[in-house]
Amino acid sequence: MKKKSFIFPAILLLALSMILAACGGGGSEETSGKGGESKEGGESGKKQFLNLVTGGTGGTYYPLGGTFADIITDNTNAETTAQSSGASAENMEAIKAGDADIAFTQTDIASYATEGKLMFEGKAVENVKAISSLYPETVQIVTLAKSKITKVEDLKGKSVSVGAPGSGTYANAEQILEIHGMTMKDIKPQNLSFDESTGGIQDGTIDAAFITAGAPTGAVEGLAATQEVVIVPIADDKIKALIEKYPYYAEDKVPANTYKIKEEVKTVAVQAMLVVRDDLDEQLVYDMTKALYENMDKVTHAKGKLIKVENALNGVGIDVHPGAKKYFDEKGVK
Repeated sequence: MKKKSFIFPAILLLALSMILAACGGGGSEETSGKGGESKEGGESGKKQFLNLVTGGTGGTYYPLGGTFADIITDNTNAETTAQSSGASAENMEAIKAGDADIAFTQTDIASYATEGKLMFEGKAVENVKAISSLYPETVQIVTLAKSKITKVEDLKGKSVSVGAPGSGTYANAEQILEIHGMTMKDIKPQNLSFDESTGGIQDGTIDAAFITAGAPTGAVEGLAATQEVVIVPIADDKIKALIEKYPYYAEDKVPANTYKIKEEVKTVAVQAMLVVRDDLDEQLVYDMTKALYENMDKVTHAKGKLIKVENALNGVGIDVHPGAKKYFDEKGVK
């Protein structure tokens, strides 16, 4: 009798547990992947962790990237971390390898990457889409007044920083030298970061540097604090020839009083842009795009004033991510 009385409750308990499991199973599946009280956006509302690659600490991408990462984290379902990098070309490689989710780059470099040209010959980046263009990336040829370098032709025979091989700055330097009838063989090229470039100019180990970044650039501001900085101009006819051959350039200028210079300096620029992996969720990218453009007042860097939604698609040059396009469609941006 004892044996029977033990078996009956056990069978009853098993039956009850099976009924409870059947009733509760649907609820468990429904809440999976919700990430607790996560914000809207992203696939199935899951909390995502994104890596935003920027540039060197002395450039413009790095401080902007830190602010952008904070805005995205605060207003979407994506915890975003900004990371310093070798900038444009390296960032496109990081997107290709899956090591980055969001990246700053130049419009010309993005075009080279998607088309498999120049530094991307035989290794096109096929998994990238644009969010938007941002602001002009000014080509600044930096030197000191005591160098006596006053025009591009004066760089001949001089030690000049041209950025890392394959970088956007390197391509800009190569093309500007070409328009002036010169090549890298006509100078003593040094492959330095922006901070290393201004440090080298300060120490006298190099004579000048190509720096493609939003002006004012932090590294150059630091140099101007102790030295008389000169930005070497590009002549009007050379600007015209450069734009005719490479249409992604536009005429630009470094305004007077930037780096304490007395008069504005004519030069050229490409556009800075923000890109993402093409497999990021459409809703997430929509939320990111909306968050950035509707919180631009939180960007304290001077370039933030130039980032306007009406200019977001100017010169983009590659396909726009559907999530970003959805936002720009709502805003009437074509």
